Amino acid sequence: MIKKTRIRRTGALVMVVLGAILMFLAPEVWPGALLLALGVIIELVGITLEHNADKG
Repeated sequence: MIKKTRIRRTGALVMVVLGAILMFLAPEVWPGALLLALGVIIELVGITLEHNADKG
């Protein structure tokens, strides 16, 4: 796990933004549903990293 708070926070912010972009650009067909799911997962990982950065 990344120990430096600044790097972890920046990575979390990048993941949240990337997840939001993927969700916004997902087309309304099956590959779009997979892209949407990937965006949600990436955003959840980013939020979790950000939450852990506040604790440590």
